[in-house]
Formats: sequence, structure tokens, C-alpha cells
Amino acid sequence: MTPLPLALACVWLGMVVAIAVEAPLKFRAPGITLPLGLGIGRLVFRALNASEIVLATATAITFALAPRPLAATVLLVALAVTLAVQVVVLRPRLEARAALIIDGVTPPKSRAHLAYIALEGAKVLMLATFGIVLMFAG
Repeated sequence: MTPLPLALACVWLGMVVAIAVEAPLKFRAPGITLPLGLGIGRLVFRALNASEIVLATATAITFALAPRPLAATVLLVALAVTLAVQVVVLRPRLEARAALIIDGVTPPKSRAHLAYIALEGAKVLMLATFGIVLMFAG
């Protein structure tokens, strides 16, 4: 197995973990209001998700070029589905909610943020497991 899918997955994992750490911390910085933090968060998560789509695509392409373990294939499909749910279903809801807050409106309660966080956690576990499977497959 080529080491490229493993390297790409490690970069992807690092990006997700870094943003997961950054996201709540920005709200603790002096002078950061909720609307300002949400505005920053919208930009950061758009960039993260775009980067993830590129990394997922590159991982899938390089992964397809060599024999691969079934467990890694299942994990990569699960990662792609998880990312798709985050980008297509949850992020638009979160962005609309953030836009309301930025505009001074108090939106109704939503569980979309908790769902996004849960999927981020699952994605971290899947990426780590994917990497471990690839390390021991070759």
C-alpha cells in the first residue's frame, strides 16, 4: 500500500483536531463578542470543510490505486458520508442560525450544533482508526 493515503489522512486528522481546539477558544479571547466569534467561525469552518473535501477526494483517489483492506474502505466511506452530512445538512443550518445571531435576532433552540460536534468526534475516531488500519496493513 502506498503511504500517501495514510499521510493525507494524518493531515486531515490534524486539521480537524486543530479546529476543534480553536473553535471554543476564540470566544475566550478579549474583545470577541458572540457575533464576532460566530462570523470568524463561519469563515473558518467553510475553509476547513473545503480543505476536508479536497483531502477526502485525494485520499480516496490514492487509496483506490492500490490493494486496500476492507476495514479501511468501510472507514473511508463512513468518513465521506459524515463529511457530506456536515457540509450539506448541518453547516447550512448552523450558518443560517449564526447569521440571525449576528443580525441581533435570537433564533429558536437547535441541536444542529451538538450534532455537528458529535460528527466531528466520530470523524476524529474514524480518521485515527483509518490511519492505524493502514499502518498495519502494509
